Formats: sequence, C-alpha cells, structure tokens
Amino acid sequence: MTKKQKAPKGTLKKVLRYIKGYAPLTVISLMFAAVSVVLTLRIPLLCGEAIDCIVDQNNVDLQRIVALLTEVVICIICAAISQWLMNIINNKITYQVVRDIRKDAFDKIQILPLSYIDSHRTGETVSRVISDVDQFADGLLMGFTQLFTGMLTILGTLVFMLTISPGITAAVVVLTPLSLFVAAFIARRIHSMFVLRASTTAEQTAYIDEMIGGAKVVSAFGTREDAQRRFDEINGRLGDCTLKAIFFSSLINPCTRFVNTVVYTTVALIGSLAVIGFSGGAQVFFGAVTVGQLSCLLSYANQYTKPFNEISGVVTELQNALTCASRIFELIEAKPQLPDSENAVILRDPDGSVALDGVCFSYVPERKLIENLNLNVSAGQKIAIVGPTGCGKTTLINLLMRFYDVTEGSISMGSCEWEEKQDLREITRSSVRACYGMVL
Repeated sequence: MTKKQKAPKGTLKKVLRYIKGYAPLTVISLMFAAVSVVLTLRIPLLCGEAIDCIVDQNNVDLQRIVALLTEVVICIICAAISQWLMNIINNKITYQVVRDIRKDAFDKIQILPLSYIDSHRTGETVSRVISDVDQFADGLLMGFTQLFTGMLTILGTLVFMLTISPGITAAVVVLTPLSLFVAAFIARRIHSMFVLRASTTAEQTAYIDEMIGGAKVVSAFGTREDAQRRFDEINGRLGDCTLKAIFFSSLINPCTRFVNTVVYTTVALIGSLAVIGFSGGAQVFFGAVTVGQLSCLLSYANQYTKPFNEISGVVTELQNALTCASRIFELIEAKPQLPDSENAVILRDPDGSVALDGVCFSYVPERKLIENLNLNVSAGQKIAIVGPTGCGKTTLINLLMRFYDVTEGSISMGSCEWEEKQDLREITRSSVRACYGMVL
C-alpha cells in the first residue's frame, strides 16, 4: 500500500484525539441513536403482528390491531425526538472540534518561523484554515449523523431478523460481504483523487489571492492576459480532477444498491417459499414463517441494505474530509520557531553598535546568498546598504531582527549595560525587535 493510502489512518487517529475531549456528548449521541434505531426497527415487527391478526373476512382482531397501531404511533414520535436530539448533539460535537482545530492552526501560525511563511503562499495557508476545515466539518458531520445510525441499524436489523427466521438471516449475512467489498474496492482508489483536488483547490485559491493583492502590478505591467491564461489552466485542471473524483466516488452508491437489491430479492424469494411451506404444513430448510413475518423480513431487508447505501456515501465524504484534515494537520504539526535559549538576556539600553562577523546565510542551501559578510557599525554611525534587487538587502534586515538566524558566523549588538557585545542568538527576540524602528 502506498504512503498516500496510509495517510488517512494516521489522520483519523488525530481527529479522534480531538473528538476524545467530547466523549460524554459522543456517548449521549450514541444512546439517542440506539433508541432511535430500536424504536424504528420495532415498527415493522408491530405491523407484521397486526397483519397476522387478520386471518380472514370474519376473523379480524380489531382490538389488538388498534393497540398495535397506537404503539406504532408512539414509536414513531419517540424515534423522531431521539433523532432530533442526536442531530443537535452531533452538530455541537462537529463544530466544537472544528473550532478547536482552527484555534490550534491559528496559534501555530503565530509561532511559525518566517521561513515557513516565505515558502508557502498566503492563499494556500488561508485555504487550509478556511476551505479545508469547512469540507472536513461537512464530512465529519455526515459521519456522525449517518455512520452511527447506519451501523446500529445493521446490527439491530440482524438481531430482529434472527428472532423471526435464523435461516433467512444467515442467507442475508452471506450476501453482505459483496456490498462491503464493492464499497471498499472503490474507496481505496478515490483517496488520491481527492488529495489532488484539495491541492489544486489550494493552488487556485493562492493564485486568486496573489492576483487580487497585486492587481495594480498586473495592470501596470500589462500581464492581464497572461494572468487569465494561467487562471484558466489551473481552473481547467481543477475541473478535470474534480470531475474524475466525483465520477469514481459516485460509482459506490449504484454498485452497492445493485448488491442490496440482490439481498432483498433473495429474502423475498426464500420468504415466499417459507410461507407456502407453512400453509401446506411442510417445513422447508429456512423454516416456516407467516405472511406477517414475511412482511417484517422484507421491511428489515430493506432497512438492512439502506445503511450500506448511506455508508457508501459517507465513505466518500470521509475520504474527502480526511484528505482536508491531513492538509490542516500538516500546518498544525509544522515545526515552530526555535524558542529563545534558557540563558537569553534582555536588551534594554542598546548603544547602537552592531557587528557582523563572517556572516553566511542562504534561504536554500544549494543557492548561496550572503557569504563571509563582515561589518562593524559604531554607536551613532550611519550605514546605507545599497544594491540591485536580490543582492540581500532585505535579508540583512531579516537577520538583524532575528526573523532568520545566520547559517555561519555571528551578529552582535552592544548595550550600555554590557562591557562587550552579545550574540543576537543569546538575546531574546522580543527585546531585539523592540530596539528597531522598521519602515517598509
């Protein structure tokens, strides 16, 4: 299995760590889901019993039928209330988790080194914090709402069917892996497609952000047509990869529906034979059932297969959600700026002297920028750094203010409180930056 396919497993564990903080709400949601499923599954049982109360034209137990239908109405009302409460709790869990993730992402941005900000486009970072988290929320909410009830419905349906006909239930269980295999087979192949779609969306967002921010520059240099062609190219790629991802993900539902129809047909055929055998007094292999019980089994077969269709849709959304979550976790887990050393001193009264001794620095190791720069600036002395674009003027300012640290050599500053200059790396960043008046 490739690295891309393994990524969601690690991402899912990280998401579960966030959900763990809301464990009590999750348990309550599961309880309401269980109540809703049990009451919903009890309704076909009551309806089947009511059907069996109608023996022939002159043999109808109306009193029993009325009592059963009253219980059906009560079950419907209670199930609806449980479903409503479950949805409220699921929404609360989802958006609190999203709030926590966005907070952690924004907190991380505050302590990221400038090298990260410089190497990642602003639009892409914004896309991760806004668009990716929104899509993750949609997938997580669908997972909570449909995955819980779907799995409980499948288990509950099997239990109710076992009480009616173990033989028919066994036939249903034998056919179930076909639906699971089809859904899993397609889901494994669409993850990389959603990864490509998410990255292309971020690329488009970043480009739009750049073009809006630099609209005057684009107009001044007459590059509107080039900007439009570039946007059309990105937009075309996004359309292609989105269409491919949606097309393959949409195959899950019809494929599982076909398998589920086979399950329903099997139950109907075997159940009909069982009813005929019961009417004639013969015992068939799958056991004898009444007409009312057959109606229960058909209803359960339909309810049993329905969650597989829903879960197949949930699988698609979860794949997209995990892809988006992995992108935001890349930001959250990015290496933060190295903290000040434990023995760092505070620069309170600078005398204005600065010394650069053998300073070497480059943003990318293979591309040299500043090499062996030596400079000694006395207190009160004025120094102008001039040169063409890209020679390192802004980089020098970044080094003086400790937005970056030198690769080799040292930069020192003096203070009226010290006898000798101190290396910038031994001074707190906040006190260094407080001594500068920077005008961009």
